[in-house]
Amino acid sequence: MNNASTPKVGFVSLGCPKAGSDAERILTQLRAEGYQISNNYQDSDLVVVNTCGFIDSAVTESLDAIGEALDKNGKVIVTGCLGAKQDVVKNAHPNVLAVTGPHALEEVMQAVHANLPKPHDPFSDLVPPQGIRLTPQHYAYLKISEGCNHRCSFCIIPSMRGDLVSRPIGDVMNEAENLVNAGVSEILVISQDTSAYGVDVKYRPGFWNGRPIKTRMTELTKALGELGVWIRLHYVYPYPHVDEVIPLMADGLILPYLDVPFQHASPSILKAMKRPANSENNLARIQAWREICPDITLRSTFIVGFPGETEDDFQQLMDFLEQAQLDRVGCFTYSAVDGASANQLPNQVPESLKQERLARFMEVQERISAEKIKHKIGTVQTVLVDELSETNDGEVIGLARSAASAPEIDGVVYLKDADGLQPGDFVEVEIIDSEGHDLWGAPPRN
Repeated sequence: MNNASTPKVGFVSLGCPKAGSDAERILTQLRAEGYQISNNYQDSDLVVVNTCGFIDSAVTESLDAIGEALDKNGKVIVTGCLGAKQDVVKNAHPNVLAVTGPHALEEVMQAVHANLPKPHDPFSDLVPPQGIRLTPQHYAYLKISEGCNHRCSFCIIPSMRGDLVSRPIGDVMNEAENLVNAGVSEILVISQDTSAYGVDVKYRPGFWNGRPIKTRMTELTKALGELGVWIRLHYVYPYPHVDEVIPLMADGLILPYLDVPFQHASPSILKAMKRPANSENNLARIQAWREICPDITLRSTFIVGFPGETEDDFQQLMDFLEQAQLDRVGCFTYSAVDGASANQLPNQVPESLKQERLARFMEVQERISAEKIKHKIGTVQTVLVDELSETNDGEVIGLARSAASAPEIDGVVYLKDADGLQPGDFVEVEIIDSEGHDLWGAPPRN
């Protein structure tokens, strides 16, 4: 088939890595069926917009992206989390061709087929085993489940993505193996609730390369650790069985990095949030993790200004920060998401007070993070090179990450004298300086 006659689909993907994983599945199927992927509106026969709809700013961004695609192309299919609110999309943009919700591969492809018939050249129905990826070639996100069984009062994800549905462990491991065979150096495990993997299927065994493996986070993590690449866990709720993966980190099987969304520290606020594991003694758990794996990096996110949050509640959160000494922290002010039950709670916190508490929170955490990062100066770290750039003086500077940093959300390690390195390379460097959340590294001195 002549490339000029091959149907071309433009693709816009917004939102979190889980939405990105959905996008990769759609792109993989499009290429498998012979469609070309275009990187501009003008050359596309239609455009798929993968949306986010978690908070108001994300809804606005998604609606703007749909509007831009309609304006510059005219033929638009909408999918993703905002697509679960079909009326919102249709009211703003009635001329879209179709609207589907998240993880709706079949529905998206049906809409594409209806508006842009599938090409029939068998030579174009080719796709690499690892599928089409939106990330650089050397790292990839691996989604292990869809949906969530929790009903946190500030969240509408279950209403958009449904209850927990764990992927068969054999499918997950085959995808991971294909990624490694294609040259991926780091796999980032994602889901809405990684530690709940397999709950919906009662942890029944699946098969990978002829051997049975229980559909459970610990067993999955052990198997992934056999692949010989960096394995990084995200969105892990602090259930007791999470303790089982910490020795794997201490043994070097997976990265000593855990992304645990604590969200708050006040028991009354956690109860109002309907957070799972809110009765657990998280400080004791953190201490136990560090005793097993002293090098563990802990990342978390928090919400300030939740309805009913008193000054005492906020102070409990600040005290938690001082005691927990977390490495990486993100914080957001509470945002009333359309459809979230928390919107109906009494004692809403004024916006000015939310912003004041956010500033106080970040001042404390930035001090903690800066102190922790300075302790890395003088150490030798293994880093993964992400990209290279050249200064005006012709010096090649590398942008890399240590085991303590996930892409795009954590700090980086800048490498001096990076000439000869390539993205995806692992290299040993000595940390010589720190700057904010970032580090500077150089070849170790003999």
